[in-house]
Amino acid sequence: MFLVKLFSAALCLTAPVRAFNSYGFSPVNGAYVSHGGTPPPDIYVPSDHLGKSLPDLFYATIDDLQFGLAQGTFTSVDLVKAYFARIEEVNNITHAVIETNPDALAIAASLDAERANGVVRGKMHGIPVLVKDNIGTLDKMNTTAGSYAFVGAILPRDSTIAAKLKAAGAILIGKANLSQFANYRSTNSTNGWTSRGGQTTAAYYPYLDPSGSSSGPGVSCSIGLAAVCIGTETDGSIISPSSRNSLTGIKPSVGLTSRYLVIPISQTQDTVGPMTRTIMDAAYVLSVIAGPDPYDNYTSAIPFDTVPNYAANCNINGLQGAKIGIPRNAISVHTIDGPEVAAFNASIPIFKALGATVLESADFPDLEGYVNFTGSSYATDPVVGADFVVGIANYFNELVYNPLEIHSLTELANFTMSYPPEDYPDRNIATWQQDLALNVTQGDSAYYTALLEQYYYGSNATILGALDNYDLDALIIPSSFAPGYAAIAGYPIVTVPLNYYPGNTTVTWNSRYTLVESAPNMPFGISIYGRRFSEATMVQYACAFEAATNYRNLKLPYLIPNIQLVDVM
Repeated sequence: MFLVKLFSAALCLTAPVRAFNSYGFSPVNGAYVSHGGTPPPDIYVPSDHLGKSLPDLFYATIDDLQFGLAQGTFTSVDLVKAYFARIEEVNNITHAVIETNPDALAIAASLDAERANGVVRGKMHGIPVLVKDNIGTLDKMNTTAGSYAFVGAILPRDSTIAAKLKAAGAILIGKANLSQFANYRSTNSTNGWTSRGGQTTAAYYPYLDPSGSSSGPGVSCSIGLAAVCIGTETDGSIISPSSRNSLTGIKPSVGLTSRYLVIPISQTQDTVGPMTRTIMDAAYVLSVIAGPDPYDNYTSAIPFDTVPNYAANCNINGLQGAKIGIPRNAISVHTIDGPEVAAFNASIPIFKALGATVLESADFPDLEGYVNFTGSSYATDPVVGADFVVGIANYFNELVYNPLEIHSLTELANFTMSYPPEDYPDRNIATWQQDLALNVTQGDSAYYTALLEQYYYGSNATILGALDNYDLDALIIPSSFAPGYAAIAGYPIVTVPLNYYPGNTTVTWNSRYTLVESAPNMPFGISIYGRRFSEATMVQYACAFEAATNYRNLKLPYLIPNIQLVDVM
């Protein structure tokens, strides 16, 4: 009975959204739906008043949008209006967007004027983008990591990521919700919850856990609330929500993208990357946001002088001659199996058919050591804890205007415990309390001892060890298993959609009974590992797999906005 009520609540909407039940995909409010796959173009591709085709914003890629902008079929102002309307249409259900940019339409108009004068800055010119609400912007939007502690604060400048996007012509239309402080506050909170933004839910089943911490970017891009979303990852926060929302996600090598004025967790693990509907789009974005930054000394490790054109070799032939390995022992230690491992195993012949040589037992050489390593999770990692204590204080102290005059983790903890909207103690601050009790300080001998151990277990003991021992170009692994191994030594990951849980999947709930943890139609992905700064090769392989499979279009969400460009033009 309760499940029936959930469907009723999700489907009885005042906004004209496309809503489908996960078993039959039934029509709602007269909208066309199907049982999966790409819908008929006569329904999904309306025309403007000149009779030119308009791309469906659920599917639209950067190339689709650039084509229409170049042809004059629509403008960037039209795009911003349409995405704003789509956000308004569904955000009361998904809570994927915390706030929108009040200057977005004016920015779009100026970029349209540039285009009319023959100036096009590149692939991102005039493209609407949502960024996670821990990525700093110097504009009328807040940057808060979902906490009231930062509301009204003013940064000295844009984060390097935001500055690069703006310079490339992207329109930052809003801030996406997340797991508060990028899932680095509580041991008893939920993915996608923040005090400011509420509880984000995914669109592939009512009340579905969106995964985290880039929950808002994941949900937003999955249903076309923006053309592109930007997430951050310390351990799983791009790869996991991309996988769970049927997206492509790139977790870059630590140091490939700047973290300057991104609300931090760990200088040794944080990275910023794209979350998009296609790997080509992710490649375009990565070429814009990657590169050295004098404000982030980790970017000085980049081994090339010119940022690669990551989309250059994006085609179905990209796996020919590749040597791919499978770390079977790393898969076997995980309890999640069933559909995800079965689909992963079924994908291996595809890699082979596309020209790759696949070694099916490229085991991690010291998996036992990794499993027993005390720093392999947030709960016991002294490096991440020591980094956070210093990093969050530095961020507060760099603010031009700090309305609450918080300058340390202790002061942040005190505010969070005393300000009722922060939902303490129902959502604790145990992670911070653990950090404050550490006997390790960033830069001391104990810190460097732990850091060296961490780098070993995240490289030679696992990913790098397997790549080198078997002379491989890359490894593949189910995305649900991928993040932890790559996190502690800063290794890159690319995930692309693989499949969906079957229709007879048992619906399970979290301990709060607020989010569905498993359900029919829940997406999952496949991940590619590579050496540090080998993203160009990893993207090439992912492009070939995606072109051959196109699993994202195998199923549709239960909830898709109806509003399209034609409605705002």
